[in-house]
Amino acid sequence: MKTSAMRVVEKMFAAFESGDIEKFVETVSDDTLWIYHGTQIIPKGVFEKKEGVRTFFNNIIDKTEIISFEPQQFIVEGNMVVVLGQEHQRAKRSGKELKQKWVQIYTVENDLITRMEEFATSEEVN
Repeated sequence: MKTSAMRVVEKMFAAFESGDIEKFVETVSDDTLWIYHGTQIIPKGVFEKKEGVRTFFNNIIDKTEIISFEPQQFIVEGNMVVVLGQEHQRAKRSGKELKQKWVQIYTVENDLITRMEEFATSEEVN
C-alpha cells in the first residue's frame, strides 16, 4: 500500500516529467525549502517557497533537454520519501550531454512537500 507521502512525490514527478509547472508547484507547501547541493558541473542552490520551486523547475526546463529521467528506488519512512535515481540531459546552449545520479530526500506534511534535499554527482558524456 502506498503512503500519502509516496503519492505526493509520485504526483510531483509526474508533473515534472510532463513539463506541467503549475501541477508541479501545486505539490509543495507555501513555505517549502529545496536544497540542491550541486554537482561537479551544476552549481548548488537553495530555493524557498513556491516561487523558489518554480525557479528550480524553470532552470531545468529552460536550460536542458531531458533525454531520460529515472527515479529508480523509493524508500518510505513515515512522512519522508528518499528517492534514488539518474538522469541524462543535454544542455540547450552548448549541446553537451550530462549524466547524473542522485538521491533526493522529501519531507511531506499535510499532503504537500515541505522540504527537498538533493545530493548528486554528474559527468559530461560527449
